[in-house]
Amino acid sequence: MTRLPLHALQGFLAAARHRNLTRAADELHLTVSALSHQVRTLEERLGKRLLERGPRGVRLTDDGEQLHQRIAPHLAAIEQAVRPFAAPRGDVLTLSVLPSMASAWLVPRLPRFMAAHPQVEINLQSSIGLVDFERERGIDAALRFGPGGWAGLEAVHLFDDWLTPTASPALLRGRRKPTLAALGDWPLLGDPGQRWGHWFKAFGGRAPARFVAGFSDSETLHRAAAEGLGVALGRMTLARPLVEAGRLRFLFPQRLKSDYAHYLVFPPRSAAHPALRAFRAWLAEEARAWTAEGGSRGGARGRGV
Repeated sequence: MTRLPLHALQGFLAAARHRNLTRAADELHLTVSALSHQVRTLEERLGKRLLERGPRGVRLTDDGEQLHQRIAPHLAAIEQAVRPFAAPRGDVLTLSVLPSMASAWLVPRLPRFMAAHPQVEINLQSSIGLVDFERERGIDAALRFGPGGWAGLEAVHLFDDWLTPTASPALLRGRRKPTLAALGDWPLLGDPGQRWGHWFKAFGGRAPARFVAGFSDSETLHRAAAEGLGVALGRMTLARPLVEAGRLRFLFPQRLKSDYAHYLVFPPRSAAHPALRAFRAWLAEEARAWTAEGGSRGGARGRGV
């Protein structure tokens, strides 16, 4: 068999992925007619029927399903291998973001950036791992929560974060208002950094003999508190949206400054990236506004017990 045309395989995979020729053609910047021709050419070369049209799009035949399973991983690997060699586009920005930061803070604000910069395409990659910018050259920058000072990288401080005990209204219902001194008698949730010791040292009271449950990541910790499992030493950036939604309450006005802060981090190669420069300026304004309204410390809108 002579070599199969790679573009026809790509067209087949797009159609298989979307189960719709119109959407697949849009992804490949083709007309539906041109895409259909590619698929027919591939079917003729293989002597197999791969797709069948239906009232709600297309479906894979048994042969089409087998072909899809065999070639999809290989073409994905090829795309991944050549991505570092592709010339970066100034209007496309790829960001690595902590899932908790993305859902609680960044994504609700992104519509404002997109309205101001409609020409920029942002790709968000949610990850709790640190980016190796030398190996992952397709990533332009990252939003991270940490101590700062990453070697060989530019780290732009956005805002600090603060900690305070939070609990769900369901957990508080029927109980007397908690006090700082008696907080250790409540069901407490262990936090990723085990910062309860710093809290009790700063504001009094005593730590419990054991925690009700412990968590390795902050997002799950806050969700557990919102479900009424116990009291969490909440990070204001993550807790405040849950407080405003009525799912958590701040127990005290006291705040403990976190050792970590929020940063925009990027390698030297990204410094002149047009989309990143626009995003960096917008992000700095959002961070200033968040800090000015007391966002990371709870703000006037924070509801106490």
